[in-house]
Amino acid sequence: MTENFVKLGLLSAGLVLGAATLVDAQQLRHCAPRAAVVERLAITYGETRQSMGLGSNNAVMEVFASPESGSWTITVTLTNGMTCLVASGQAFEELADALPPKGDPA
Repeated sequence: MTENFVKLGLLSAGLVLGAATLVDAQQLRHCAPRAAVVERLAITYGETRQSMGLGSNNAVMEVFASPESGSWTITVTLTNGMTCLVASGQAFEELADALPPKGDPA
């Protein structure tokens, strides 16, 4: 079930990545300079970066989470340094699924 929430969050991140290219990030309500967002997530929620990926237009998607409280936040940082909150929630779990063997089309 948690995997579905993460997939939904990643889908939301993809949609925001596309929308963010149409709107100046400074006009979005849930955006701020990256350093300020990371600091607030750490201080207020105890969240640290758990994973990241590169999206279209060189936007960086990051997942922050607190293994202690289970809270999580997905952010997207644009090339101008503005970071926007995409999704957040509870019940974060770290998964370490084994990769399929080489040659397995999985």
